[in-house]
Amino acid sequence: MARRALITGITGQDGSYLAEHLLEQGYEVWGLVRGQANPRVSRVRRQLRDVRLVRGDLLDQGSLISAVERVAPDEVYNLGAISFVPMSWEQAELTAEVTGMGVLRMLEAIRVCSGITSSRATASGQIRFYQASSSEMFGQVRETPQNELTPFHPRSPYGVAKAYGHFLTQNYRESYGMFAVSGILFNHESPRRGAEFVTRKITLGVARIKLGQATELRLGNLDARRDWGYAGDYVRAMRMMLQAPTPEDYVIGTGRTHSVRELVEAAFTAADLDWERHVVLDPTLHRPAEVDLLCADPKKARTQLGWEPSVPFEDLIAMMVDSDIHLLSTGTDPDQDSSWP
Repeated sequence: MARRALITGITGQDGSYLAEHLLEQGYEVWGLVRGQANPRVSRVRRQLRDVRLVRGDLLDQGSLISAVERVAPDEVYNLGAISFVPMSWEQAELTAEVTGMGVLRMLEAIRVCSGITSSRATASGQIRFYQASSSEMFGQVRETPQNELTPFHPRSPYGVAKAYGHFLTQNYRESYGMFAVSGILFNHESPRRGAEFVTRKITLGVARIKLGQATELRLGNLDARRDWGYAGDYVRAMRMMLQAPTPEDYVIGTGRTHSVRELVEAAFTAADLDWERHVVLDPTLHRPAEVDLLCADPKKARTQLGWEPSVPFEDLIAMMVDSDIHLLSTGTDPDQDSSWP
């Protein structure tokens, strides 16, 4: 019998790639959605026709219990979150409720539906739970690169909420014996990345300039450095964590950093353009509290899971630029739909 997976956040970048990956592995895949009258839900129905949808909301405990009871999953991947970091300052309470408390509600739904009441439970035969943790939890880093033992110092309401969900996942693993793991994923991008994120803002800006639809691209801090990888690689790591013999947390990243300036240079080079003629620095686009450097140490994932990234940084950015040039040349609104190559 095929394994059954339930994915929250299935309408997002990671959710779509994970659903495709699990379908390729022979899973029966379900996606949690709040409602049907939503362009993103329609896109999932169109592009992922083998995925089944169930209603539920990370803000509503009862709906999550009902969804878990209906689907009866072998694995739950909690990717749902308010994931745009700048928005977390503007909507800090909503970020805490969805990104932080949503983890608690989903863990409780699994615990209740599994009949787990004490730490005497064993992980064997349980619903396995994956929590999407984030490198933003490290924030003002105390060491570089960052591994599973590096202390957290989040610098945004988003990072704080993610840290809460991360520790809660550990707590349910230790308190109830649940097979619950967190993947501390560093920045991962693709042509499906939301248009509001800096990587996609840059590649869309380059595409507009290349097509004569714009002449400038306004950006904030070009000196921040991140460890950027390909989202399609990172969802493979999620599944690997839930197939491991014991539940453990893992850092997932490339181990290499690039500045936003280097990303800009790569994107404009991919379109045969000179970035210095088009980029305008705008100090109003800086974060209230910046995270200057994030770099993964993925040694544990490499040695214990056998996971390796496959798409180099320059190839990833070129892929996104080419996709956005094609997307805009067809008249598609990137704010309403992302590319599904």
